[in-house]
Amino acid sequence: MDTQAKRRLAGILKLLILIALIVVGNLFTRGVLEGMEVSIRPSNEPMLHRIIVTSMIAYVFLMAIPFVPGVEIGLALMMLLGPKIVPLVYGCTLVSLCLGFMVGRFLPEAMISRFLMDLHLFRAGRFIERLQGLDSQQRLSLMLEKSPRRLVPLLLRHRFLTLMVVINFPGNMIIGGGGGLAMVAGISRLFSIPQFILSIAVAISPLPILLLLFGDMVGGWPV
Repeated sequence: MDTQAKRRLAGILKLLILIALIVVGNLFTRGVLEGMEVSIRPSNEPMLHRIIVTSMIAYVFLMAIPFVPGVEIGLALMMLLGPKIVPLVYGCTLVSLCLGFMVGRFLPEAMISRFLMDLHLFRAGRFIERLQGLDSQQRLSLMLEKSPRRLVPLLLRHRFLTLMVVINFPGNMIIGGGGGLAMVAGISRLFSIPQFILSIAVAISPLPILLLLFGDMVGGWPV
């Protein structure tokens, strides 16, 4: 087997590992949601506490994985326990998205480029190579220069607003979900860590605020 064939095989194996991680993440999410189907009674309060702790830990890690609907765990917890759990879910959501961002931020670009090249995505791999060593402004200039459509430069120039919108956009799972979007933001190096944290903290706040203000008006919620 020649070197090129070995690299392609290595790329396919890496892709299969990534797909397996996504599949396992989805299955684990289903399992956590099924484990939360319990009745709230004084007699099972210790078990409920264990479920909450386990679910929140799983939520942080699962939501950080691209294409895994971990957000469903947070929504299920809020529906199960009502407004009193909202601050904890909000905090865990912020931690999870920051985790995804930091993974992308510190993922070596050479590794990303090599992975794309191994899959014969040469154009994308070479573009990532060109980004190595550039600061955020240089990266932005290069991306604007290479953007093929008018809409893309607009989204890049208003990237903070774009991130805040897509992170809340229904159906964003098809483009990676919250974890995937956070990871891409980290890989792009167009957001500083404080800028990302502030943007995400604001972006994910509307629903928790609404639930804190009006959640006790929803029938069936414990308050």
